Amino acid sequence: MTDADDRLWAAVTEPGRRGLLDVLLARGEATPTALAAELPFTRQAVSKHLAVLLGAGLITRQREGREVRYAVEPDRLHDATQAMITAANRWDARLNAIKGLAESLHRADPGSEHHRAPPPR
Repeated sequence: MTDADDRLWAAVTEPGRRGLLDVLLARGEATPTALAAELPFTRQAVSKHLAVLLGAGLITRQREGREVRYAVEPDRLHDATQAMITAANRWDARLNAIKGLAESLHRADPGSEHHRAPPPR
């Protein structure tokens, strides 16, 4: 995994940042003040979350006079989605392998102590 991947995962694992991304997706773009009005964070907390998202490449910023407006970076969001799909597929394969192993062990010895319910107390 690369540093960019680590930054991406760190950015999207925090629920507040995912909420911030949702608001940006719905609005198209917004200032930190507008985001703070829609989220249960202070403007300072919004700014910190924006910095992490910016560092992960998930958003862009553009200065308009005294204001800075943020928007989602669609290509990077697509990359993030694909990375999550790939990770989910790997976990599904691992879990299916574990399930298959457990089922084959059960078929090989269905009466073993490992498969019996514990005695009542």
